[in-house]
Amino acid sequence: MALPDLDKAVGCSFGLEIDGVQIKQISEVSGLKMEQDVIELKQNTVDGKYVIKKLPGRPKAGEVTLTRGLTEDSSFEKWVKDAHFGKMGSARKGGAIIVYDYEGTPLKRYKLTNAWPKSLEIGALKAGDTSVLTEKLVVTYEQMEVE
Repeated sequence: MALPDLDKAVGCSFGLEIDGVQIKQISEVSGLKMEQDVIELKQNTVDGKYVIKKLPGRPKAGEVTLTRGLTEDSSFEKWVKDAHFGKMGSARKGGAIIVYDYEGTPLKRYKLTNAWPKSLEIGALKAGDTSVLTEKLVVTYEQMEVE
């Protein structure tokens, strides 16, 4: 059995694709997960023993946090503004989070359904600080699929 090529498994960069628009400067992605409810079925067996069975329930919606260095690109702000003013028809979008390898080739895509921005946070502003300013976008979604 051949060993997997783990060199390509290192996620060097990340991107967000929303309605065909790609933002490739994402430096961190956190909270990306697929989850569903668990239903407990309590019953007695034929011989009278009490058992609890766990069954899969409904999928849960999720949230993912995207962090990037502050740039002139205002796509995050425009998207947040639509959601903030209740324009949910234009704020809810389909898209994907893409993991790229060191050569820029997509390794994996996490497709998000009905995603919209929950919040946008700008990093701390400190005079004389030499760290990079960041912006964190929290995106909520109804469903995630791995492509």
